[in-house]
Amino acid sequence: MERFIITIGRQFGSGGREIGQKLAKRFSVEYFDKELLQLAAEQSGWSKECFEKADEKSPGSLMHALAVGLSMTGTAFQYGGGFTDENIFKFQSDTIQKLASDRSCIIVGRCADYILRNHPNCFNIFIHAPLNKRIPRVAQQEHLSERAAMELIKKTDKSRANYYNYYSGKVWGDSASYHLSIDASLAGVDRTVDFIESFVLTNLDIKK
Repeated sequence: MERFIITIGRQFGSGGREIGQKLAKRFSVEYFDKELLQLAAEQSGWSKECFEKADEKSPGSLMHALAVGLSMTGTAFQYGGGFTDENIFKFQSDTIQKLASDRSCIIVGRCADYILRNHPNCFNIFIHAPLNKRIPRVAQQEHLSERAAMELIKKTDKSRANYYNYYSGKVWGDSASYHLSIDASLAGVDRTVDFIESFVLTNLDIKK
């Protein structure tokens, strides 16, 4: 099969992660979500903790992390040596581009659709669902009350939107930014996976 990438943007609690994992199994390709942070850390020589603190957070989160005393390879570091949100994003972008250059894979979040905008076989998907469908899902998964789940959803979505909008110059969740924007609550996870799989296979065939 021709090499391809599927990027998945997702509202928190919409099932995007589960859909991505199931798509990876369907296509027998690698799945990258938080795994990207470890790879970026290894390639940059910086601590994984540094990438975790800035992961899909509003710009400025790294500055806060530095202020509370993060460590790099076990030793304290101070602001001024190039440890900025932009450099974190650059290392992560380089990691995503390297992955896309040598394998088919599924990449969740982290502006992957924007970073790979010139990739010939990159399919950009956005997974969403109504808030009233996401609240019980998050409450169950995170062992929270529905009120706490709602607050976590709103906070996480706001952070992801600010991150995406800042680095891409586009609007997170805007259907114009993706090839497919899907309400996963309508058909459920498995049938959404079926639909995306069919869409990708059809378009790969068209491009031959």
